[in-house]
Amino acid sequence: MTKKYLLIIWLCLYYNAYPQQNNFVIPDSLSTKDYEYFSKNILYEEKDSIKESLYAQSWLAKAKREKNYGQMAQSYKALIYTSDKKLQLIYADRMLIAAKKTADFALIGSGYMTKGVILYDSKQHMKALDNYLIADEYISKTNNQYQIFKVKYGIAQIKYYLGFYDEAIALFKECLGYFKEENSRAYLNTLHSLGLSYNRTGKYKLCSQMNQLGLSEGLRFKNLEMQSYFIHSEGVNQYFKHNYPDAIKKLTKALPPLKETKDLTNETTAYFYIGKSYWALKLQEKAVPYLKKIDEAFQKQKYIRPDLREAYELLIHYYQEQNDKELELYYVTALLKVDEVLIKDYKYLSGKIHKEYDTKKLIQTQKNIEQYWTFLFSIIIIIMLTIIVFLVHRHYKNKRLFEELMNRKPDTAQSLVLDNTSKELDINPELITAVLKNLEKFERNKKYLEKDMTLAKMASLLNTNTKYASKIISRYRDKGTIEYISDLKIDHIIEILKRENKYRNYTNKALSDEAGFGSTQNFTRAFKNQTGLSPTYFISELKNQQHS
Repeated sequence: MTKKYLLIIWLCLYYNAYPQQNNFVIPDSLSTKDYEYFSKNILYEEKDSIKESLYAQSWLAKAKREKNYGQMAQSYKALIYTSDKKLQLIYADRMLIAAKKTADFALIGSGYMTKGVILYDSKQHMKALDNYLIADEYISKTNNQYQIFKVKYGIAQIKYYLGFYDEAIALFKECLGYFKEENSRAYLNTLHSLGLSYNRTGKYKLCSQMNQLGLSEGLRFKNLEMQSYFIHSEGVNQYFKHNYPDAIKKLTKALPPLKETKDLTNETTAYFYIGKSYWALKLQEKAVPYLKKIDEAFQKQKYIRPDLREAYELLIHYYQEQNDKELELYYVTALLKVDEVLIKDYKYLSGKIHKEYDTKKLIQTQKNIEQYWTFLFSIIIIIMLTIIVFLVHRHYKNKRLFEELMNRKPDTAQSLVLDNTSKELDINPELITAVLKNLEKFERNKKYLEKDMTLAKMASLLNTNTKYASKIISRYRDKGTIEYISDLKIDHIIEILKRENKYRNYTNKALSDEAGFGSTQNFTRAFKNQTGLSPTYFISELKNQQHS
């Protein structure tokens, strides 16, 4: 155990100090090992990649020293699987250079196939296909059947990606018979890929047959690694068959193992078709959280596929109906970014995907929403400015009204009897004189402060009837009876507020009771009508003057 860790520490120090060192020195502990030892001890497992890198470097150094190009090619292949992505393509090219010096068709073909895998993973699909086709030329000249069908499978995968589904199906069928007898995992992978291809060509019954066969064959081979993938494939297939509840059920069942293996591709695809199934069932509220998962995958890991872009179109449509301009703009902007990635990474397929929102329409939608927000913002600014102007105007108006009120002198009753008054009112002049004297007494004794002062009650105090009382008040006070009484009450409140500080601490209800109003609401309305101010504002200004 100690020896193993010493080797790992030695590699870390040496490999970090000389990452591109051509003259790698084999540690003493590995100097006597043969090529078979290195080949067997590189298991391509991430959990021990440092140790495997040490073996791969030692293998390469030994091969270089002995000028064994075949072993050099094999060691470069080992380095590809134990290095980061930046170095993989470099090692693949070096593997090919070494392999070509051997004139071994199988080894050269393996080199091109390995490079094709790296290019496929980096989304350089046409270059990957070119390398697979060259690999096929070399390997077809050998008797290595496994390599021959492995290349066919790789070509089929790229054909599937490019949308040439019928060609992919033909190649997958060729691989199926061979792998069934030779490699159970490759056989199950081929069944799965064949099912996906059938789905893409609308042959949903054949897709279901492949998925069912894959599940039963997995049990027969006691290999359950692909079970969740066949269930996932059938869930997608059921969506296209419009069996939406079954699609949701199967895809939901497939999700946990996909999450456990961190298979982002199929996990995101499951979310997409669960969301689309709910959408098709008119359950948009349930669909939206699943559709949003596609954007989460794109924002966090930049993962997207042409068929998944529809999630953005559905979300844009949803938030248009909700009149949620903010989220509509977010998904429009996000879809523009998605399309930039798709054009770059999926240019061969992007033209085959139906787009409700193409780039031109998306930009116009984005512009319309931005114009809406600009318009809305402008309206808000105008409203705010209007409110500010109104408040400033009201402030100065209230100040002016307050000053006028403070400078106003209390009214004194005038009992002027004109020569023709009695004729105008059709009332005996002596009666008018008597009523006016009583009216002065009514004002002087503040009888108007009595609660519920009515015309009938007032006529009684004036020793006349309601008709004469109303006519005389209208003629000599220039007001209706109710307005006359109300104004007297308000004048009284204004004067006591001016003179006595204690009243300034009264509530509106208390002031209303003091003036004899029937309700607080009637008091505040009457105060506002007569003065243009609220009693609260008037008292506040009085207090400000008191403290200044």
